[in-house]
Amino acid sequence: MKIFVTGGAGYIGSHMVKLLGKMGHEVIVYDNLSTGHQELVSYGKLVVGDLADKEFLKDILAHFRAEAIIHFAASIVVSESVAEPLLYYRNNVSNTLNLLEVVKELGIPYFIFSSSAAVYGIPEEVPVKETTPLKPINPYGYTKVVDEKMLEDMTFAYPHFHYVALRYFNVAGADPEGKTGQISKNPTHLILRALKAAKGELEGLEIYGTDYPTPDGTCIRDFIHVMDLAETHLLALEYLIQGGKSGVFNCGYGQGYSVREVVEMVKQVTGKNFPVSEAPRRPGDPPVLVADNSKIVQTFNWHPQFNDLEFIIKTAWEWEKRH
Repeated sequence: MKIFVTGGAGYIGSHMVKLLGKMGHEVIVYDNLSTGHQELVSYGKLVVGDLADKEFLKDILAHFRAEAIIHFAASIVVSESVAEPLLYYRNNVSNTLNLLEVVKELGIPYFIFSSSAAVYGIPEEVPVKETTPLKPINPYGYTKVVDEKMLEDMTFAYPHFHYVALRYFNVAGADPEGKTGQISKNPTHLILRALKAAKGELEGLEIYGTDYPTPDGTCIRDFIHVMDLAETHLLALEYLIQGGKSGVFNCGYGQGYSVREVVEMVKQVTGKNFPVSEAPRRPGDPPVLVADNSKIVQTFNWHPQFNDLEFIIKTAWEWEKRH
């Protein structure tokens, strides 16, 4: 197929592009390189462009004759969304609207959307189901809710249009073959920060909150390997092509690890005993955030390959050591 990948020079997008290339699909990566990296694009053609430039976007899509869109191009740092909310509404909502208007005009039938567990906020039930009420607590989460609603409304208005929104939990790891991985100068994700502490790029690692109602007092999160997540996008596209109903799906393994467990595993994998300090809770961090993944397992016949915390960290560490 001819598949158009926005944000394909970024962390998750570049893994998706690699998988699509290996599967024999024709790929165009559309990325403004604000947070993406040209060297991560291992397959397909990279077009440097911005979703805000609607006419250029339309020209590229029309010329390529895209059959499906996989949309990763979003701003994703929660703390930044609180400090700069309009930036997030501009990029995550307005630019997605531009893309969807072009999709409608050109009659492109399939759309896979990168959503987030941030739409749930602090859920009252764990594990979290897709039917759990959406109560985001930051602008980033709100933008994802708005985008999902736009997609849902499009399916009612335009019968040719079909979508899947994948609600990611905590994405981590790197390509086991070492072709791509995560590059971040100011990482916010736990595993990457711990690895940078192990490398000595950070003076140490802070654990935010040690008095949560969990076995060791730290938050519990559901970590999914980035290659399993990329594979899920491919399964979602195949599902739509075969006539599957549009909708939303949680993307997580359905099990969690505490912050302390992750830190200990990073120390074990790296062999580095970096300093760890305790800090107060961050506002809005739920004690436990774990996916109920039964819908995606049953609907897509999903069998993830890399559900292993040690393997997730090993692949991330191998990548981090080289970059």
